[in-house]
Amino acid sequence: MKKRETGGRTLKIIRGRWPIFIYIIICNIGGFARPENPAIEGSRSIGAAEERAFLAAAEKAARWIIASGRSTTEGMTWPVAPLVSPPETNSTLYSGTPGVVLFLSELSRATGNKDYLPLVRGGADHLAARLREEKTPGLYEGLSGLGFALNEAFRVTGDPKHKDAFLTGLAKLREGAKKQGRGVEWNSTTDIISGSAGTGLFLLYAAQETKDSTLLELAAQAGSRLVELGKPEAGGLKWAMDPEFPRLMPNFSHGTAGVAYFLASLYKETKRKEFLEAALAGARYLLAVAKTEGDACLIFHNEPDGKELYYLGWCHGPVGTARLFYLLWEATGDKIWLDWVRKSAHGIMTSGIPEKETPGFWNNAGICCGLAGVGEFFLDLYGVTKEKAYLDFCDRITERLLKKATEKDGQFYWAQAEHRTRPDFIVAQTGYMQGASGIGMFLLKLDAMKRGQALAVVFPDTPFGHR
Repeated sequence: MKKRETGGRTLKIIRGRWPIFIYIIICNIGGFARPENPAIEGSRSIGAAEERAFLAAAEKAARWIIASGRSTTEGMTWPVAPLVSPPETNSTLYSGTPGVVLFLSELSRATGNKDYLPLVRGGADHLAARLREEKTPGLYEGLSGLGFALNEAFRVTGDPKHKDAFLTGLAKLREGAKKQGRGVEWNSTTDIISGSAGTGLFLLYAAQETKDSTLLELAAQAGSRLVELGKPEAGGLKWAMDPEFPRLMPNFSHGTAGVAYFLASLYKETKRKEFLEAALAGARYLLAVAKTEGDACLIFHNEPDGKELYYLGWCHGPVGTARLFYLLWEATGDKIWLDWVRKSAHGIMTSGIPEKETPGFWNNAGICCGLAGVGEFFLDLYGVTKEKAYLDFCDRITERLLKKATEKDGQFYWAQAEHRTRPDFIVAQTGYMQGASGIGMFLLKLDAMKRGQALAVVFPDTPFGHR
C-alpha cells in the first residue's frame, strides 16, 4: 500500500490480485429494451429531441465498463483504468469496483433490464470477499464504502449474502473503533475520504438502514472525538486531515467542511447541541477565510502554499463545501446558510467554466474534481429552488461533458487528467469519483429528473435526495 497526493485527494492505492482475464459479454447489450416514456411537460432542453438521451449515454458508458470486466474466483471486478497496462483493480468507492456496482444497480432500475443484475451480484460477491482483508475504515477508501455498495446491491439483488457482508463490515467497524480522548477513532485521519467523518456518515446511513441505535451512538462517539480535535481559528474551528500531513485543506474531502458536515448530520440525528455548535464553528472559520468579492464564496485549496488556488469541484471547492451550508440551513432554519449556498454557486457560475478551464478546474470530467460533479450540484440546486438559471448552467455543463466523451463501437469513455499537477497524464477510468460510473450516475440523475423521479442510490455524504 502506498500514498500519493493528487489533484482531488490523497489516495491510498491498493493493488489487487491478478484476476482471470475474461471479457464479459451480455446478451445483445446494444439492444436493451427500454421502458416506454411518455412526453413530460417541462422536460429539459438538452436531448429533448431524442427520447431518454441521457439514459442512452449512460448505457454507452456502461458498455465500455462492462467490456473491461474480469471474472475472478470470488466474483466480478473492473480495472480502474482498462486502457493502462498493467491494469490495476481495487475495492475503494473512490475508483474501484464499488462504484461500478452502484452504477449498474441504478442502471438496472432505470432501464428495467435485469440483465445488469448478474454483474451487480458478481461485483458484490467480490466485495464481500474483500471485506476480510480491508483495514481502512473510510467511506471513499475502506470498509464503509464497501459496506455502502454491498447494502445498495442487496436492495436490487435481494441476495442475503450481500446483506450479511454489509453487517459483517459493520461488525468490523465496531471492533476497530479505538477509545481516544472523549470519544473513538479508527485512525489518525479525520476526513470524509478515509477518516472518521466519512466513517461516521456511513454509520448514520447504517443506523437508518438497520434501525440499530448503537450505530448512532458509535457515530456520536466519533463526533465527540472530532469536536475535541478542532483547532480554534478566526472565531471558529478548523480540522487537519492528519496531524502528520503538512498541508491543511479546508474544504470538503479532506478538511473542515467535511468534518463540520458530519457534525451537522449528527446534530440532525441526535439533537445534541455540541455537534451543532462545532459545525457552526467550522462554518464560521470557512467564511472568515473565504473569498467573497462579487457575491461569491470561494475557499482556497490549502495552507500554507495554496491560498491563491481555488478549486471549483466536490473535493476542494464550492460543490462540496456548499453541502455544509445547505445542511446548516436544514438544521437551523436560518436562511443565511441558504444564501451562502447561492453565493457558492455564483462563484462557480462567474468563473468562466465550462467554456474555459481555470487553474482549479482543469481537464477533468469526473464527480470529484470535474464537470459531472458540478453538473450534479446545479441539478440538485434546481431541484431545491426551481430556479431556471441553475438548470441552464447544468445544461451547459452537461453539453460540455458529452462533447468530451470518446465514442467507440457504441461505447463512451472519458479520457481526462485526474491530477491537476499532472495535466499530461490522461487516463480513462471506470470508477465513481474519477470515471465512467460516476459520470453515468449523473446522466441517470438527469434522466430521472426529466421523468419527475429520483435515484434510489443516495450517498451518505450528500444532503440532497434522501429517501
